[in-house]
Amino acid sequence: AGQGSLYSLEATLEEPPCNDPTVCRLPASKKTLLCSFEILDELGKHVLLRKDCGPVGTKVPGAGEPKSAFTQGSMISSLSQPHPDSRNETFSSVLSLLNEDPLPQDLPVKMASIFKNFVITYNRTYESKEEARWRLSVFVNNMVRAQKIQALDRGTAQYGVTKFSDLTEEEFRTIYLNPLLREEPGNKMKQAKSVGDLAPPEWDWRSKGAVTKVKDQGMCGSCWAFSVTGNVEGQWFLNQGTLLSLSEQELLDCDKMDKACMGGLPSNAYSAIKNLGGLETEDDYSYRGHMQACSFSAEKAKVYINDSVELSQNEQKLAAWLAKRGPISVAINAFGMQFYRHGISRPLRPLCSPWLIDHAVLLVGYGNRSDIPFWAIKNSWGTDWGEKGYYYLHRGSGACGVNTMASSAVVD
Repeated sequence: AGQGSLYSLEATLEEPPCNDPTVCRLPASKKTLLCSFEILDELGKHVLLRKDCGPVGTKVPGAGEPKSAFTQGSMISSLSQPHPDSRNETFSSVLSLLNEDPLPQDLPVKMASIFKNFVITYNRTYESKEEARWRLSVFVNNMVRAQKIQALDRGTAQYGVTKFSDLTEEEFRTIYLNPLLREEPGNKMKQAKSVGDLAPPEWDWRSKGAVTKVKDQGMCGSCWAFSVTGNVEGQWFLNQGTLLSLSEQELLDCDKMDKACMGGLPSNAYSAIKNLGGLETEDDYSYRGHMQACSFSAEKAKVYINDSVELSQNEQKLAAWLAKRGPISVAINAFGMQFYRHGISRPLRPLCSPWLIDHAVLLVGYGNRSDIPFWAIKNSWGTDWGEKGYYYLHRGSGACGVNTMASSAVVD
């Protein structure tokens, strides 16, 4: 396998007016953007692994760290074939095809048949032949991206076809992620009392009845609400003894500090729950996946919280707190999650910056799989994503900023 270099690059971009109607799918924007890029240079081929743009004046992460405009990142050697994976022959066969030089003539045929399987598996429909063709090209691009992410992962994760494989990175982030997490300080919370850092070697609240089934946020950037209800469900269970599935829709509709499907912050959501007078159950106030008029009624509230606290950034202390006090709301950088299938994810730090958090989730447990320490993370993208709806992330290395925004409600 070849050697490669990873470059980080920051640039200010001004968007020229768009003059090709076939390309101008998005409304024109007149603003200047500050962008950071991660580029992999491998045998003279350049692959854009990540780009992140925000209006000038916002903090583009990495910008806080001193570095010249063009720094050479870590050398990456052994960009080797991903481990063969029995559950994923189709992906491995595509990888071997992509690695052949020159590309075999039947590659488009093979790709088309894998794409067809994807369409059937995930029940996708497209408006027109043109759209189907466009989605196939996005899919092929994504297979290549997934392969790069695979080659650069230092954990045991497998990346490949998922239900999001026909979305561009831009679409995926716009629909499913929550960039607000890194922009606003939100409601200031007090620091939780430490429970020390003596943590049992492993812990899993799922087996102890503190975790409801995996939910699905749908095409809406409402992860923040799911992260918070998951935490409150656990707190209520630990303090009151009953596990109730709680309403995210109430937060979308009634929490006016947050922006429903456009994103939100757990710290704001806790104070909204406190100010509203509690949370209704999922059954009483069910999820619709878009904002509606607030129809919360205090008589129907089944669960109350007294306060919320910010937790330590030390992962050993987080584990100890989790084992003693219950599942924890955290925010992470979702790099690679669009294509995550299973295993323990551990992206290179420059690719998964702790400053670029854009997704809120729930820590429900931790442990080791053949000596690799992991966090078990409940996600809100349905059970047909990841390991039955769960994500496993390396523990102890601050992977993807998992330790930077940990919090919990307080139920007395």
